Amino acid sequence: MSRGLLGVVGALLLVAGAVFGLQGFGVLGGSAMSGSSTWAIVGPIIAAVGLVMLVGAIRSGHRHSPRR
Repeated sequence: MSRGLLGVVGALLLVAGAVFGLQGFGVLGGSAMSGSSTWAIVGPIIAAVGLVMLVGAIRSGHRHSPRR
């Protein structure tokens, strides 16, 4: 997966996981996921995976940049 695509997918997963988690904890209402313990668990896991992907994309960009 290219660095740019990895970063975009990571950022999307981070945001989606945060929203799912907030809905699961009952902070965001208006959804069938609101107040569900399943989404309170799954949401932060999705967000963590997204964060790892995003950090990996950023770090790989620093490794491959030419030094001056």
